[in-house]
Amino acid sequence: MTKQLVLMDHDGGVDDYLATMLLLTMDHIELLGVVVTPADCYVQPALSATRKIIDLMGFSHIPVAESTVRGINPFPRLYRRDSFIVDHLPILNQNDTIHTLLLEETGQDFMVRVLREAPAPVTLMVTGPLATVAIALDKAPDIEAKIAKIVWMGGALNVPGNVEKSLEPGQDGSAEWNVYWDAVSAARVWQSQIKIIMCPLDLTNNVPVTSDLVYKMGKQRHYPISDLAGQCYALVTPQDHYAWDVLATAYLGHPEFYQLREWETEIITTGISQGRTKVVPGGRKILAMNTVDKEAFYAYILLQWAR
Repeated sequence: MTKQLVLMDHDGGVDDYLATMLLLTMDHIELLGVVVTPADCYVQPALSATRKIIDLMGFSHIPVAESTVRGINPFPRLYRRDSFIVDHLPILNQNDTIHTLLLEETGQDFMVRVLREAPAPVTLMVTGPLATVAIALDKAPDIEAKIAKIVWMGGALNVPGNVEKSLEPGQDGSAEWNVYWDAVSAARVWQSQIKIIMCPLDLTNNVPVTSDLVYKMGKQRHYPISDLAGQCYALVTPQDHYAWDVLATAYLGHPEFYQLREWETEIITTGISQGRTKVVPGGRKILAMNTVDKEAFYAYILLQWAR
């Protein structure tokens, strides 16, 4: 069976590591590399944690690259510091040496090279802002033809965003963070002809990470990956936490769990709604994950992480 070629682009939040862990369990996927975009993290511990996770899962031949793009609206420091915590978890620090290669080339240059050299079109699995993709497209417009599709966790179509006024005064609350970090870059990707399948807050709001789910991971903690996943989720249980990046990534494993719906949209890049993904007649057509079989999804990630 020919494997699906995938390049991962994440931004170092807790659920980004979990999404990477899920992707690495998919036997039908050939992961060509991981780019870390410096958004919901401090990039050095995020790179380190990513490489340690890849080592733990036995895929140290998969390279990691640091994107050097910079956003317009930084994520809150309180969110970003989780990258330090994950990098210091004991299960990731059992060995003195990290074997997974950290490339010298930038993440955006790595993305260009991987796409150009790939023998077939590549799926971009993006769980952070679209800035690295946008810069890569600007540097090498020819790579658009080598992108099969972008599966992206981002946006809020018909629900409020998660950029709260208490954190970002002057905004109207309609933006989602992965767009708001660099809405101009999101708009650049919207200008392309690439197929976009997005996992918006409209769906993720209905798929929480529950205590029951974390307890179930605890019961299978003799599996190292379940142990790590449970520790990561335990970090975020004091706040409302949703499946976000993991839910988006699971689409690659079982698209039949999801129903998609087409919307016509635009990205708002300025003003009090900057970072909003707005539904507008005649706008850029995208596919959004509209519904999911929640119980099948929860059962799937428990099964995949039982290793």
